[in-house]
Amino acid sequence: MFDESPKRFDRIVAILIQLQSRKVVKAHELAERFEVSLRTIYRDIRTLEVSGVPIYSEAGVGYSLMEGYRLPPVMFTREEAQSFIAAEKLMQQFTDKELGNHYAAAMYKLKAVLKSSDKDLVTDMESKVLIRNSGQATDQKAPNALTSIFRSIGEKMQVILQYESIASDGPIERIIEPVGVFHENNNWYIYGYCYLREDYRQFRTDRIHHIKMTDQPFSLFHEALETYLHDDKNENLTKIVIRLDKNIAKYIMADRRGYGFVSETENDGEVEMTFMSRDPEHGFARWYMMFGDCARIVEPESLKTRVSELLSSSLSRLKE
Repeated sequence: MFDESPKRFDRIVAILIQLQSRKVVKAHELAERFEVSLRTIYRDIRTLEVSGVPIYSEAGVGYSLMEGYRLPPVMFTREEAQSFIAAEKLMQQFTDKELGNHYAAAMYKLKAVLKSSDKDLVTDMESKVLIRNSGQATDQKAPNALTSIFRSIGEKMQVILQYESIASDGPIERIIEPVGVFHENNNWYIYGYCYLREDYRQFRTDRIHHIKMTDQPFSLFHEALETYLHDDKNENLTKIVIRLDKNIAKYIMADRRGYGFVSETENDGEVEMTFMSRDPEHGFARWYMMFGDCARIVEPESLKTRVSELLSSSLSRLKE
């Protein structure tokens, strides 16, 4: 017996929209998104085919719409329209100016298909949503770095960076093939193959002095960004264990994820936290000093030594 509930109808419409938005859609991706079985997805696809939607399927590849088939303009729900506002505000604050302008232009087109009542709602909501960001999304030395990288990835063309790493005395030319971008610890990063290092590297956008597209196409095949980040997830990490007063622990909860927080246990009024840190010597050690008078380092010994060095240096400067 077929399930003709409104929920199934909504799911089938959503599947059709997803087929329009991507060249190929896999059955297991649809099953995961809608939290149903593969058999249910097969049945929904069959329903679309019976309804006249020209779907091309290939075993082991996925589903796609026949070239040239398009739906009429999509109508958005009120909740979807409201979500546009938060997305637009985030784009304005956390991406570069040119990319934000492109998104704003796209938003005008999206708003154009809203019903009159929903347009009024969206206009009213715009004054009710504010993203307060104390920092800048990208450094002004290369204000449109993200836009250039997106163009490079889309056209599969190499880019030249004038990049200043934390260990260098000035910017160095790097020719890279970008794989993707990601946001972590309040910074945007570019991940790509670096011809200078002959390996994959990540580059912080605020350390890019200049970026330039070339006319040189990619010479390598690159997997999806998630593949590289997943492989690199547990490499070069240092385990750190600290203990601090329970009443102090609550004040660092908002920041700890950015420093590799893994888990915590509570015992006798203390909270023991475990971290897997990429940068124990600089990032973690300096962050720890913010609340170090109320905490203890359990491991590693190297972190104790580093914090002691930083404290000695600070004390010497105070005496100058």
